Amino acid sequence: MSDAAYKDEMDAEAPPVATEDPAPPPRAGADETRGAQPANDQNASEGGLAPVMKPVPRITIHAFCEFPESGSTIQRAGEDRRLAKAHLTVHMGGVAAAVEQYQTASTPNLIIVETSASGNELFSQLGALAEVCDAGTKVIVVGHLNDVSLYREMIRQGVNEYLVAPLKPLAVIEAVSRLYIDPDAPPIGRTIAFMGAKGGVGSSTLAHNIGWSISTSFNEDVVIADLDLPFGTAGLDFNQDPAQGIADALTAPERLDDVLLDRLLVKCTDRLSLFAAPAVLDREYEVDTESCESVIEIVRAGVPCVIVDLPHIWSPWTKKALLAADEVVITAMPDLASLRNTKNLVDLIRQARPNDTPPRIVLNQVGVPKRPEIPAKDFAEAIGMDPALVIPFNPGLFGAAANNGQMLEELEPKGKTSDNLRDLAQMLCGREANAGKARKSFSLKKLFSRKA
Repeated sequence: MSDAAYKDEMDAEAPPVATEDPAPPPRAGADETRGAQPANDQNASEGGLAPVMKPVPRITIHAFCEFPESGSTIQRAGEDRRLAKAHLTVHMGGVAAAVEQYQTASTPNLIIVETSASGNELFSQLGALAEVCDAGTKVIVVGHLNDVSLYREMIRQGVNEYLVAPLKPLAVIEAVSRLYIDPDAPPIGRTIAFMGAKGGVGSSTLAHNIGWSISTSFNEDVVIADLDLPFGTAGLDFNQDPAQGIADALTAPERLDDVLLDRLLVKCTDRLSLFAAPAVLDREYEVDTESCESVIEIVRAGVPCVIVDLPHIWSPWTKKALLAADEVVITAMPDLASLRNTKNLVDLIRQARPNDTPPRIVLNQVGVPKRPEIPAKDFAEAIGMDPALVIPFNPGLFGAAANNGQMLEELEPKGKTSDNLRDLAQMLCGREANAGKARKSFSLKKLFSRKA
């Protein structure tokens, strides 16, 4: 996938922005004019893929609401992973409370104010707020009128963003992100984290094959990051033996740049690269949470898709990497231990990521002869969601692929397992396969010829 096409696709996920905003007159506060149209686009990401947005930097946000519902929504937005670094406080009282507070205190980086006023009263309130705002403070107004002319006038007055109530947490997150993320900065890639409900369920095998499928079936550049440092199998699965890898980056993340990254990555195909684990036991590995986060952020800045292969351990850095991913895939087997652990993981992820797509559950090695199993239907009922994929037990195919250092699609490109993996890959990256699927074209000529 070309860089231009990648950027176009990422830009398409953002809501429309106003294109006729004249430069605002000099005033205190809200020094950069930029905002989304006050249309009801707040549910655009619900029910589909979670939007890929860079985390908002360490800023201070004060919100002043008139209605408890708005305050609760903004508070939930502040708990989202993308606003984790920001410090948010919510107050009641609307614009009047904000004006009163900042008469004796300096203003934060961002003020969110809710108002039900309109017309001259509304702009009188905003004028009073402007009088007490420090230079550089940005302002988001939450109103109750979906009026384009009102929106344009607010932008002329220097308001940075206008949102229409009732709010959704994701709309607040996107609005804040647009104000603090450079629009000319390159897009970031989608991160997909894979974790097994227990050891030996095939999570790494699934992660590697999904990465391969995304790179081959959807023509996307993919990096697979193997974070199981002592026992990682990515090198084996791709028949690679790199001298350097992800451990070198984790030990000195401040040195990681594009040049060093290219040297540490192993190129498996034109579109698939491997950030391999050392998989040796001659030293102990202490992974720092911030180092892991930094390395993943640097990698995702250069490719559309990063597969994060997490080991089955529970530590601060694995938890952080799991919850920070754009998509989460949990691989389980149809047994009691997997059921318990899957339910615990699902409950944690749902609680910590209320504005994101729920985790995808893959039930692997189903139908082992003479082994008592929990039926897939009962498994789904217990965890409260259906598996995204159920993979039948096929030791011949999986064993041959592992021993040969090949992917499943290489051995059996037209098999049911390969088809299912491509379907899951499409679900995770939201793209259609580029091979074997001709699109129907719409022709005005054909339409008119029918009437002739």
